[in-house]
Amino acid sequence: MIAVPQFPVLSPSEYLCWEAKQSLKYEYVEGEIYTMTGGTLPHNSITLNLATALKMHLRGQNCKVFMADAKLQIIENVYIYPDVAVTCDPQDCQATDKIHHPKLIIEVLSPGTEAKDRGRKFYHYRRLASLQEYWLVTPHTMQIEVYRLNASQRWELTTYVLDEERSQPEQVMIPIAAVGLDLSLAQVYEDVNL
Repeated sequence: MIAVPQFPVLSPSEYLCWEAKQSLKYEYVEGEIYTMTGGTLPHNSITLNLATALKMHLRGQNCKVFMADAKLQIIENVYIYPDVAVTCDPQDCQATDKIHHPKLIIEVLSPGTEAKDRGRKFYHYRRLASLQEYWLVTPHTMQIEVYRLNASQRWELTTYVLDEERSQPEQVMIPIAAVGLDLSLAQVYEDVNL
């Protein structure tokens, strides 16, 4: 999704009341409101592929997979709509308006959001004590950057791409440690025209 700032500063409670009456989704970050506009077809396909694989894997495990319409509250004044989020928190699994404790967040990059997804959003996501993995998926080429929280509570980056050793998308496996699932680049990019 592409975030476009265009609104005056509102308090968190004003934002929540206002957004509930809107037909579109709006992110709220420290007083700024951003319209969430539509993504590309590759963006949509990648998001669907990931959410489907996660949903199938987590069936019956008291976890939920959410896509772009699920609001995440990080702190009192930060509300974001991740492309994909997984939570196993009992309160989140019963929630009806927003989640608070995801263990996995995935953002599919776009030219309009890439800098924010890498910077400001990741800064806020790191504030979540529950978060174990953060994915940045490039939609125009097969490249996935995965940030994982290690045993020392530091974020480590691993990039998954095709290379000389693994030249086929089926050969590049990406472990999702947060949920115990391995996916290949081929699965993530299935039916995506690059």
